[in-house]
Amino acid sequence: MNAKSLKNVDPAVKAESPLDARLRGELDRLRARALYRTRRVIEGAHGVRITVNGRECLNFCSNDYLGLAADPRLAAAAKAALDAGGTGSGAAALISGYNREHQALEEELADFLGRPRALLFSSGWAANLGVIRALAGRKDSIIADELNHASLIDGGRLSGAQYLRANHADLNAWAVALAAADGEQRLAVTDSVFSMDGDIAPLPQLAELCATRDATLMVDDAHGLGVLGPNGEGAVQAAGLGLDAVPVYVATLGKSLGCSGAFVAGSEALIEYLVQRARTWVFSTAPPPAIAAAARRALRIVREEPQHREQLLANVRRFRAGARQLGIPLSASETPIQPLLLGQEQRALDLSQALFDRGYWVAAIRPPTVPHGTSRLRITFSAAHTAEQIDGLLEGLAAGLK
Repeated sequence: MNAKSLKNVDPAVKAESPLDARLRGELDRLRARALYRTRRVIEGAHGVRITVNGRECLNFCSNDYLGLAADPRLAAAAKAALDAGGTGSGAAALISGYNREHQALEEELADFLGRPRALLFSSGWAANLGVIRALAGRKDSIIADELNHASLIDGGRLSGAQYLRANHADLNAWAVALAAADGEQRLAVTDSVFSMDGDIAPLPQLAELCATRDATLMVDDAHGLGVLGPNGEGAVQAAGLGLDAVPVYVATLGKSLGCSGAFVAGSEALIEYLVQRARTWVFSTAPPPAIAAAARRALRIVREEPQHREQLLANVRRFRAGARQLGIPLSASETPIQPLLLGQEQRALDLSQALFDRGYWVAAIRPPTVPHGTSRLRITFSAAHTAEQIDGLLEGLAAGLK
């Protein structure tokens, strides 16, 4: 085709680029396997009652365990910080982005957990990647539960360290993997509460195994903070473990605390080292001070109002008791994460749609988030759910499973 004829080509019918053609083919294959993902638009507050794609629903798939995401007290704290300091931090923390709100939140988190220091990150993903890559390199070994969150998996693989996977919550497999780890430093990494199954890692036993191999134990307590422990301090405290047993503690602010971001808590030396070497912290703009202010208010609520946690756990018990009566098969989880395994992807999508038609929003979880053949509904609970709402969900599940 000469230059003159090129000028006459209609842009609307121009041949698809090789990249777009390849990607479109991949998208078509995902649709054919019932693995295509679609975003839903939520209007207004992200609480128990939400509007999904224009339809009012009861939300049973959020991580807002204590019902704080839409709590007006958090919004008021954020608004006061917005009025005082604007929307953004403007720079990385080491430049000019470290606000007094950030410092205060770090101090309050450390005090709550009984640890010397804490360090804020922009997200749980950034925290896990930053910590793992700072602590482990090519000469080291990482031992990890096979069902760890994707951020822990990616952090381990990107570190360049020897990467050994242990079968999920299998202490014998952990012992074998720890024995095979021949790096100069050994970092053992696990979730506390596993986000898709709701079960809890055997933390006391893992701590003992790590001690026998001089391995450092890192726990991501994203789904335990605010829910477990004597006062909501999380799964590590619930297991009776302290700084010596679990030197590296990670948790998020976007679940029980109803905000966003994450933090690492540990020794003075750990936090100072991360300030120097955690690339996802050093080279990221600091979170908005208003979010830190809201998280401080949420932390106060966790400390001063245990009734939210008590109501949450009561809601879980009610759901499980009702499911047993109706013959709805659940896993052994006692946490707010209650998976209903359905196996096939289309079956999970169909049940999710049937519930949506009744006014309940429970997203279908499919591969690669979970292994093939284990597609499910990941039903989660909030302290803000009522008994009537839970009973209605049970009725909808029973009808949809017939």
